[in-house]
Amino acid sequence: MPKTPKKVLEKLHQLLDRSYSPYSGFAVAAVVKSGSGRLYGGVNVENAAYPLSRCAEQSATLQMVSAGEREVLEVWVLSRGKQPATPCGGCRQVLSEFAHPNVPVHCLSADGPELHTTLGELLPHAFNKQYLQQDQT
Repeated sequence: MPKTPKKVLEKLHQLLDRSYSPYSGFAVAAVVKSGSGRLYGGVNVENAAYPLSRCAEQSATLQMVSAGEREVLEVWVLSRGKQPATPCGGCRQVLSEFAHPNVPVHCLSADGPELHTTLGELLPHAFNKQYLQQDQT
């Protein structure tokens, strides 16, 4: 089982306390490692108009893109609870825009259990830019 680097784990726990989740009460933090090796973090940010809420994985990816990077090499997600939470379907799709299917995704629970998988296992038939680049004739 892969061991989460201490630096990543500390960042995740720090971020988890920053989650804005007054409606669900379900705090989530995420860290993505970019192609440069830099770590970008995010938290879930809820909104009274639920569709406007953003997940932690999206927040972390948006931070990375805002910094000018375009490649995700690894993903960590931390939540509270007895089992680790995996990225939702929307987050899987957002991650697939910047990550290859073999990118490791580590889902951690503050209570201990972990799930280690890949983006391709979480989203086996992702819609990607190849579909948009088909010959239109």
